[in-house]
Amino acid sequence: MLRACPDMLDHAPHGIRHWHELVATAATVRGYMGISPDAWEEACRILGAGHAAVVIACLLQRAETIARPGGYLRALSTRAANGSFSTGPMVMALLRAENRRAA
Repeated sequence: MLRACPDMLDHAPHGIRHWHELVATAATVRGYMGISPDAWEEACRILGAGHAAVVIACLLQRAETIARPGGYLRALSTRAANGSFSTGPMVMALLRAENRRAA
């Protein structure tokens, strides 16, 4: 996941080696991105904290192309609640994009 979303490491002064460190970093980063505490808590409740953190990492990685990250997170949370969203394809899309850039 960190290979797909290396920008998260810029916000983790001690690195990210465990899921709880990713979640803590995402909780901080969401504020920088203008994502409300309520949207973050809803995502954590619906997706689970680890998956919500992965979504934040992916949104951060694509921050320049996402006009309203809080609205986007809420939309993804709604899709997840309906069973039509998972983080895997989101991470894989970023990895494919990275591989294309590296080639």
